[in-house]
Parts: sequence; structure tokens; C-alpha cells
Amino acid sequence: MPRRVLKFICLGALLAVVGCSKQDSNAKAAGGPPAFPVKVQTLQAQLVPETTEYLATLKSRNVSALQPQVEGEVTKIFVHSGQRVEAGTPVLEIDPRRQEATVNNQEATFRSRQATLELNRVEYERRKKLYAAGVIAKADLDTAQSAYEVSKADVEALQAGIREQQVQLHYYTVRSPMTGIVGDVPVHVGDRVSNQTLLTTVDRGGGELEAYVYVPAERSAAVHSGLPVELLDDQGKPVARAQVFFVSPQVDTTTQTILLKARVPNTNQRFRNDQTVHARLIWSERKAPVIPVTAVSRLSGKTFAFVAEQQGQQTVARQKIIQLGDLVGNDYVVLSGLQPGERLITTSIQFLADGMPVVPQS
Repeated sequence: MPRRVLKFICLGALLAVVGCSKQDSNAKAAGGPPAFPVKVQTLQAQLVPETTEYLATLKSRNVSALQPQVEGEVTKIFVHSGQRVEAGTPVLEIDPRRQEATVNNQEATFRSRQATLELNRVEYERRKKLYAAGVIAKADLDTAQSAYEVSKADVEALQAGIREQQVQLHYYTVRSPMTGIVGDVPVHVGDRVSNQTLLTTVDRGGGELEAYVYVPAERSAAVHSGLPVELLDDQGKPVARAQVFFVSPQVDTTTQTILLKARVPNTNQRFRNDQTVHARLIWSERKAPVIPVTAVSRLSGKTFAFVAEQQGQQTVARQKIIQLGDLVGNDYVVLSGLQPGERLITTSIQFLADGMPVVPQS
């Protein structure tokens, strides 16, 4: 075969190969890019609350704060912190010597007035007999009767005063009002206390607590008995749920807040008296879809999410403008743009474009 003919045959074969390769490339281009694997989840309508968080103080109805009813210097402390005491047990003594002196002085005066009363009684009885015999005038009898009645009134007044001072003397020994555990004792022997001084507390233990929540006055129209309250832990997760049972009828003029109270179960002793916690008031609850924060993208001030939609023989990513509500945990509440039942794309959203083929994975 001539060399020239051989060259033409080789050139033709090469052109045929190049042509076939070009045809394959054009076909692949016509078929579009390869489908991108993504994870999807079906949107479900969940019960989502409209809430506001406040600080709340927990108070026990089983704790008594001991404060003295008299002023004076602490002379004895009979108990220690953590000790269990019975009702009526002496807890602390305030110096009673001045009060004891007052009682002793009044008792001495009482005995003197009693002697005077007895003398006036005897004189009155004597003059009654003399008047009956016609020996003395009526005026003399009246004078004796008046002296007797004045002495009697003095004695009765002194008796009442002594009883009052003896009652006051009992206040110098502070006793436990109930059976329970003694709390911290912040005072010491030698301290001077008044009726405003906290001596200690006695905790009966067990039972429920009351959450004191102070809500701004502008929310007064929204507060009512039965309003749900959730107590949160340090991670913001609910650990207890209660209901408001008391709404103060008046606004605190200092803070312009309204006091709400809710009973909190405390069977596992998770909470303590006077503990400050985060409380979430639930104003209302409704059903709405929620999406993870990782499924949200933002561009030019708008918020988007991708859903997987069937288009012919393939699945594509469809970009949707959405409106978000509150963040609940790691999920956003969807106000509009998505419906329950749609397949939300939750991964690789930064690589997606509207209409891009995807391969959904669970």
C-alpha cells in the first residue's frame, strides 16, 4: 500500500476518535452537573411557646426566720447550725437582767400597794360600823371608801403591768416555733440585736417552694392565674413546670413590677430556699414547624432555606425565603415560607443553588 494512502487512513481514524470524544463531552454537558448528596428531614409541626424569661426567687413555706421581739445583747446561744430542734426549744438568749430588774421592782411596788390596800380595807370596814352606829358623819365614811377604791385600782393596775413585763421577759429567750433544722446563725455572743436582726432560720424540710417572679407593669394585661411557668437550669433547659396561682393586685411603685407566685414541686430537693433561678413565662403556645440553625442561610438581608423537591426524574434543591420567629434551643420557629411535610435540607447548604440536583439522604 502506498505511503500516501496509509497517511490518509491514519488521519481519518484520528478524526473519528476526536469526533466521538467530543460527542460524549457534549452529551455529559447536556445532562447537567452531577447530583450533590445532602441530608434531609421532614418538617413536623411542633408545639412552640411564646415566652419571656425573668429571674425568680424561690421561697419555702416551711422555713421560719427567727427575729427577736426585744433589743439587747446576746448572752447565750443554745444551738448550732444544722442541729435538729423540737418546737419550743430555746435557741438564743438576750440579756434579760434589765427586764428582770423591772419585773422585780414592780413586784416590790405591788406588795407595798397590797399592804396599803389591806390597811384601807380595814379602815373602810371600821368606819362602816361607826357610821351605822351614828358615831361618824357620812363624809368620813365616803373618804375611807374612796381611799380603799383608789388603792384597789392601783393594785389591779400593777398586776396588769407585772403580767405584761413578765410576758416581755419571756421574749428575751428566743425559742424555735416548730420542729426542724437550724440554719446559719450569723450572730455571736456579745452582739447587740434589734427586732430587725435575723438570728437564724428553722427549716421543717420537704414540701413545695413558691417562685416569686416580678413582671414589668406593662405586661399586666397578659398575666393571670394559671399562666404556665418553667424553671430553667444553667443550660436553659426546663427542669420544672408550674402555674401562677397569685397575681398581685397592685404594682410595686419602686420597681414598677407586678409580683407573680407559682408553686414549684421540690420532691427531689433540687432547689433551696432563697435560691435565684431563671423562670420562663409561657404567654401562649401554638403549632409551627421548626428548623435547625444549620439549615438557615442569609443573603442581602433575607433569610433562606433549601427543600428537596421532585422535578421529573431527579430531585433538586429549591431555595425558599422564610420568616423566622424565636430561637428555641438550637431550632428556629418558622413563621412563614415552609410547611409541615416538606423535606428540609440540613447539610451543605453553602454549596447549593436553586434548582441544583441533589441526592437526599436520611
